Amino acid sequence: MTDLNKITSKLWAMANELRGNMDAAEYKNYILAFMFYRYLSEHQEQYLIANNVLDIAPEQAVNEAYLEQANEADLSDYLEDISSSLGYAIAPLDTWSSLINKINESMVIPSDYQTIFDNFNKNAELNKEAVHDFRGVFNDINLGDSRLGSSTNERAKSLNRIVKLVNDIDYMGEDGKDVLGVIYEYLIGQFAASAGKKGGEFYTPHEVSKILAEIVTADEKASDKVFSVYDPTSGSGSLLLTVQGEVPGGDKPGAVKFYGQELNTTTYNLARMNLMMHGVSFKNMTLSNADTLESDWPDGPDIKGNDQPRSFDAVVANPPYSAHWDNNESKLKDPRFKDYGKLAPKTKADYAFILHSLYHLNESGTMAIVLPHGVLFRGAAEGTIRENLIEHPSGNSIYAVIGLPANLFYGVTIPTVIIVFKKKRSTKDILFIDASNEFEKNKNQNRLTDENINKIFETYQNRVDIDKYAHVASIEEIRENDYNLNIPRYVDTFEEEAPIDLNEVNKQLAQDNQEIADLEATIAAQLKILGVE
Repeated sequence: MTDLNKITSKLWAMANELRGNMDAAEYKNYILAFMFYRYLSEHQEQYLIANNVLDIAPEQAVNEAYLEQANEADLSDYLEDISSSLGYAIAPLDTWSSLINKINESMVIPSDYQTIFDNFNKNAELNKEAVHDFRGVFNDINLGDSRLGSSTNERAKSLNRIVKLVNDIDYMGEDGKDVLGVIYEYLIGQFAASAGKKGGEFYTPHEVSKILAEIVTADEKASDKVFSVYDPTSGSGSLLLTVQGEVPGGDKPGAVKFYGQELNTTTYNLARMNLMMHGVSFKNMTLSNADTLESDWPDGPDIKGNDQPRSFDAVVANPPYSAHWDNNESKLKDPRFKDYGKLAPKTKADYAFILHSLYHLNESGTMAIVLPHGVLFRGAAEGTIRENLIEHPSGNSIYAVIGLPANLFYGVTIPTVIIVFKKKRSTKDILFIDASNEFEKNKNQNRLTDENINKIFETYQNRVDIDKYAHVASIEEIRENDYNLNIPRYVDTFEEEAPIDLNEVNKQLAQDNQEIADLEATIAAQLKILGVE
């Protein structure tokens, strides 16, 4: 077991022990939020050291110097300075080190936690550019939850135990590298697995994220250009971070700009934390807490009523499958939907998410979205939209259809499909890949191996027919199938059964009949001995 595996396994075991009867999806709000608070506090300490903001005596702790020098008279100046660079500021009495000292000395009172978070929100107002990124990020910590304890003192003790657990985590691996982001991502995945269906609302399994990320960055080459990526249903932000990992030079500060929108406020807060815990500056991320289908992202109409959409180099999405939405007829005037003849059905918003996402893809970019198979063949309004996507005056934007195995996602057992879109194309054909039978079966859900992922991506890049796995369908084939994109129509995975040897079958039947006759004779003889005729 590696050093990182030891850290994560121990942490998960201790977290489970501490959460008692609290649901995993809710308990994550506590442990992940405190991990983030520790990160922010220690990140602030590093800033104070690196910029010589404090006069630190030999052997003196940074927090001790901060407590001494950022006194009442000068405190506001220190907070203004810190906030102008970091986007947030934590007062000396509210730092992680101060909190740990109070816990160790049994000086924490129940109201201390509320005071810490109230002060953080107040200081988040200091930097107007960053206020959107930090304000309210800890609002999902329910300090009054009775499952933490029946009294305020008991609840404070429970919070103290969580803080101590987070404090015991070693954020550095054996090689000296910061592993905090990896630990955070691991915990999100573990909480998602434990939360079942709820887990799927905020986390896309890494293996699926990797396929999407490889696809939307396949055409990128190392350059000084800033790469922009947008996720309209961003969940915990993990999919955005996976894209960054596939962008050439994406680990350089500012090389990738992240954009995301998320309806669930708790999950939106989680995304803000997750990106920053992975070293993403507030200056390089723009996240919104809103309904993607109701509130277009992020610019919308100007003062004259003309829509000014922002477009991105890549769009990735794993939206809620066949969700309900308000498909009021007035939305046919919405520039996102108006060119496709119909609106997505009220009880199946899949194509609304497709059209919204495609609207924000730039002319040379790539979009990859995960959806249920029904979007490939359902008729009525969806059939009309699908046909108009394929026969759009500017060209067929559907570039590839990739069938995935069933039971890959938390709480969702159905097979899913990745649809890839490109606006700038020289042909109208569509690549179909049937990867539905390529997976590793685990105890609770299936998973894609590196071999499975590599095969999908290489097939996507090569774009040639592979017997029983992939087929490049011409626009004529698509039209002959009335724009039905169901994968079995294009990729024949039928395996012929071995021919039957009738002589061998007759021989076996004769042998079986003889055995039956012999058995019946034996039974009759035994009955005769017993006097039964």
